[in-house]
Amino acid sequence: MTLSTPVRRLAMICLHTSPLDQPGTGDAGGMNVYVVEVARRLARRGVEVDIFTRATGSALEPVVPLLDPVTGACEDGVRVHHVHAGPFEGLTKNELPGQLCAFAREVLRTEAAHPAGYYDLVHSHYWLSGQVGALARDRWGVPLVHSMHTMAKVKNLALAEGDSPEPAAREIGEQQVVEAADLLIANTDLEAKQLINLYDAEAGRVEVVLPGVDTTVFRPQDRAAARAERDLSDDALVVLFAGRIQPLKAPDVLLKAIAELVGRRPDLRSRLVVPIVGGPSGSGLERPTALAALADELGVADLVRFVPPVKQSDLAGWYAAATLVAVPSYNESFGLVAAEAQACGTPVVAAAVGGLTTVVADGRSGLLVDGHEPREWAHALERVLADPALAATLADGAVRQAEEFTWEATAARTLEVYSRAGALMRELVG
Repeated sequence: MTLSTPVRRLAMICLHTSPLDQPGTGDAGGMNVYVVEVARRLARRGVEVDIFTRATGSALEPVVPLLDPVTGACEDGVRVHHVHAGPFEGLTKNELPGQLCAFAREVLRTEAAHPAGYYDLVHSHYWLSGQVGALARDRWGVPLVHSMHTMAKVKNLALAEGDSPEPAAREIGEQQVVEAADLLIANTDLEAKQLINLYDAEAGRVEVVLPGVDTTVFRPQDRAAARAERDLSDDALVVLFAGRIQPLKAPDVLLKAIAELVGRRPDLRSRLVVPIVGGPSGSGLERPTALAALADELGVADLVRFVPPVKQSDLAGWYAAATLVAVPSYNESFGLVAAEAQACGTPVVAAAVGGLTTVVADGRSGLLVDGHEPREWAHALERVLADPALAATLADGAVRQAEEFTWEATAARTLEVYSRAGALMRELVG
């Protein structure tokens, strides 16, 4: 590959969670959406993308085309390889390091079936994939670009109540990937600083590429219709949480804030509805009914509606039906839920952490809350719920803010990073 020659074939590694999985439960979340959307846009720019992920079922075909998540049509130029590495079921994310060798062997075997130089570049997602990507890079003599998405040291610095710290083995593995990658992609300027300050990444090897939103799916729509489809009244005050149910995402903070709010403003109770759209994940799998039990304990179970993970088009309808979307996470590398909600014209109340400080324009597209104190969260929720004029202003600003994030721009910047990675490798080899 030369600087003037674009990447023709890309090996994208997403080991621990399949891009075909439904986001919102298990280990599937924003990273899954990111991989799918970037791969689709790269393919439309002439790049053949092979995504390697671990097979989690014996009935899965070895290689399948990626399908458009909305239309179901085949996405030309993107294939998903289901790699056999360890038992199909029963492995937690923390047990996957033991399968890295088996996974890497199958990835290398796939490339070996093609002529030398088949892949021009490797792009790995999450540290487990980066370990495999580093091996493939050395074997194939091509650049490695890596996206962390989440980092153990960042999570451990702001550990959620009731959550377990990430193991030291992960911190060590992430450090190795940082050192091995030719270039690192950070979702935001803050994530770039975290890579530099916490992992000693060279500033010149970190590139910021903002993720995007599919505005053909996430766009303003008729709120009354969206509510009617979901059995929500026109005058309901709908506070929506969307995402994986685990301590990191802090849905418990939202429920405690709701309890605080109705205690302070009982007049709002008859109109409040709190849909929780998502499923248990991470350490939340250990106590899958804990959130429902908390709602009952707080006396707000009658306000909460648990909704299983839904496809993107339905999720867009939930965003449109909401008065506001709450994102109380302890950390987000980007905050895709906030970006999607804003694209639907819905204000966001979010924790002032991680990428959420980039995605949400405080006072213009939503409100940022310092910390996770339920009383502060109740105050922020009340500001929007009790002031229709403010809610309308934030809704208008939300749409404008979301226009800053497009997958087309993400793909274009990613290709620029690929070209730079190739140039750096050529400098190293003389």
